[in-house]
Amino acid sequence: MFDWDDVRIFIAAARAGSLGGAASRLGIDAATVGRRVARLESALKSTLVVRSAQGLQLTAAGAQLLQVGLEAETAMDAAGRIAQPDVVAGTVRISASEGFGGVVLAPALAGLHAARPGLRIELAASSGFLSPSRREVDMAITLSAPDSTRLIVEPLTPYQLALYAAPAYLTQRGAPNGIDDLGGHDIVGYVDDLIYAPELRYLDEVKPGLTPHLASSSIRAQRDIIAGGGGVGVLPCFLAEGLERVLPDVLLQRRFWLSTHREVHDTARLRAVRGWVKALCDANVGRLSPY
Repeated sequence: MFDWDDVRIFIAAARAGSLGGAASRLGIDAATVGRRVARLESALKSTLVVRSAQGLQLTAAGAQLLQVGLEAETAMDAAGRIAQPDVVAGTVRISASEGFGGVVLAPALAGLHAARPGLRIELAASSGFLSPSRREVDMAITLSAPDSTRLIVEPLTPYQLALYAAPAYLTQRGAPNGIDDLGGHDIVGYVDDLIYAPELRYLDEVKPGLTPHLASSSIRAQRDIIAGGGGVGVLPCFLAEGLERVLPDVLLQRRFWLSTHREVHDTARLRAVRGWVKALCDANVGRLSPY
């Protein structure tokens, strides 16, 4: 027999990808996480994780236990809600793009915490997305609609992107008068082989073959390069404060999508956070789609 609490700790380690990450989330030390996972492996007579330079990697047995454990966790959460079905409490982990997560969601989290002190919010705002279908997160805000029967997916909000440059750059180099003039300017954009979604191929949409002279995998780093006078680049309008828009005829349209795992979609905590995210987008519509 094994201790269910060991499975709970194993799930946290699998989600975090490291003993330290699980320890931080659980409020215990990493050595304890390691001992409990090892004890679970001994009880099951099976190796569940292996350590690598990239963190913890699940074995086939570990992946199987994770899936079973997540189903059990969901069932236990549901049982706990029978007595208090409307209590808004617990952890909600959100995956969002670096720009939207850092500029729109993060500054508003203090207000959510004040309104819902029983919630613990974990925001994974980075290049690339974690997956609610694999239960890496509870909720994901993505650039395209995920295709998975395990998820409930809904459109969240449209947003716009345009070409921007720093005022100092335009004073020095002058503003382009048309698309063809961009060939005479320094261009800022993504590192081509690190683009993780087709929706990020902005420059090809502006002018096929347009290549950046300064590139980053981070949209916020691109914004800082542009603000530092590095050139002209495409940015979401909500990231362009302090910059000047160039070539007003260039306006790109995109949409964010909101997805949650079916098994937790209707929990009180997920309903509360979904409502907060949607209300936040409505309040920021002038920043997201200003033109």
